[in-house]
Amino acid sequence: MSPSEPLSADRPAPAAASPVSTFTEWDPLEEIIVGVVEDALIPPWETITPAVVHDRAQWPFFKAEGGRRWPAEMLRKAEADVEAFVHILEAEGVTVRRPERFAWDQPIAAPGWSLPSSCYALMPRDVLLVIGDQIIEAPMGWRSRHFEHHAYKSLCKEYFRGGARWISAPRPELSDASYKPDFVAMEKGEPQRTILTEHEPLFDAADAIKCGRDLFIAQSSCCNSFGIEWLRRHLAPDFRVHEVEVHDTHPMHIDATFSPLAPGKLLVHPERCAKVPDLFEKAGWDVLVCPEPDMPLTHPMYNCSRWISMNVVMLDEERVIVSRGEERLIAAFKKWGFTPIECPFYDFETIGGGFHCASVDIRRRGTLQSYL
Repeated sequence: MSPSEPLSADRPAPAAASPVSTFTEWDPLEEIIVGVVEDALIPPWETITPAVVHDRAQWPFFKAEGGRRWPAEMLRKAEADVEAFVHILEAEGVTVRRPERFAWDQPIAAPGWSLPSSCYALMPRDVLLVIGDQIIEAPMGWRSRHFEHHAYKSLCKEYFRGGARWISAPRPELSDASYKPDFVAMEKGEPQRTILTEHEPLFDAADAIKCGRDLFIAQSSCCNSFGIEWLRRHLAPDFRVHEVEVHDTHPMHIDATFSPLAPGKLLVHPERCAKVPDLFEKAGWDVLVCPEPDMPLTHPMYNCSRWISMNVVMLDEERVIVSRGEERLIAAFKKWGFTPIECPFYDFETIGGGFHCASVDIRRRGTLQSYL
């Protein structure tokens, strides 16, 4: 390409103009992708389901209803929640982007397996790991989510043409060799175990969380050691990848267990975070223990537990978006020096996850620093 030749639609702009830049969970938020409720399906039953669905009483529901649309009233309530979230973000000056619609109800297959449908584009945090100026498509451990990245392709191409880096981790086979046969989820008090083998690198993007030059990640039902090592080598030498020790009967994603909220402030689950990495104590960080959730025990939850309460989004070092009704957590945030912004989200949490799950940061106003 000659110096005078104009950029075509198929060529990226210079990297200096990258629209993607995020190093922490707390630098001032400028642009974010938020998931969409429209067309969401009940995840079909598959090999990984017993490892990720907390409530065994829900298993017959997924076996019978998986691949069908969620009831219309549930979707309506969930959509009202996510639109309230979008309204808050836009009112605070944040640019909100949305994934494309996709035919989730179409059967999917790869060599060795097939399913009657995909799932949804509810939770972009699981699909895209955005760190620095690059977007990494995660090698997800769910067969039903194998093609979920397609809903974000147009956005990724736009960001790439604007100067961002964009890469896909090795696309997984998700053959039977990736899962332990006859896996039984652990009970409390038993040694930690997960369903994944080390056949291939696997992780969901939400298994990792950013803290400047340091990235923290935990093995889960969607993340194995092979995946962590792939990410460690890929991000070196600019970023240091640390594994967090967790103890969870149905481990899936780090952001309802371990969350750096601001410089010097780390939010942890009272039980699941088995050990806070030593470097936080050495750096003088405050370890904030999340209080018991206020969500009623009778509230229906299909994909996660009530502890999704700690799955929050920071607008900056002080302002935090938190579920309305979580009075104990709201009071704790105020005590810890934060300014909580309440948003209804229980109905989205019924079928999806929390604010952090439902979004992925694209640009935060900050620079790469070491906080530890």
